[in-house]
Amino acid sequence: MKTRTWGITALIIFFFAGASISLTAGISLLFPHSFLASIWRLNPRAHEKLSSLGVWAVILLSTVSVFCAATAIGLWRRLRWGYWIAVCMIGINLIANVTNLLLGTEPRAIVGVPIAAAILVYLLRKKMRESFV
Repeated sequence: MKTRTWGITALIIFFFAGASISLTAGISLLFPHSFLASIWRLNPRAHEKLSSLGVWAVILLSTVSVFCAATAIGLWRRLRWGYWIAVCMIGINLIANVTNLLLGTEPRAIVGVPIAAAILVYLLRKKMRESFV
C-alpha cells in the first residue's frame, strides 16, 4: 500500500475535527445551559443565528458531523466516495464563503476562500484523483 500523503493526512484530521466540533455544537444547542454553552463565546453571531433555527440547527449540525466523519473515514481508507465527498464539502464551503463575502454577511469569510480554493486545486489534481480506488 502506498504511503498516505501529508496533505491527505491533514484533511483526515481536518474532517475528524469538523465532525467533533459540529457534533459538540449541535449538542450544545440541545442543552443550552450546559457546560458546553461556553463554546459559543468564539462565535456569538453563529450561536444567535443557529439558535433561531431551533431543532433544524441540531439536524443540520448532526448532518455535517456525519458527513465529516464519513469523509475522514473514506479518505483514510482511500475510497473514491470519500474523495468525492471531500471535494463536494470543500466546494460547498468555498461557495458559502464567496456568497457570504458578496452579501457582506460574514466579512471574515475572506480567509476561507483561498484556503478552500487551494484544497480543491490539491484534491482535483489527476495524481490525487487516481490515488483513490
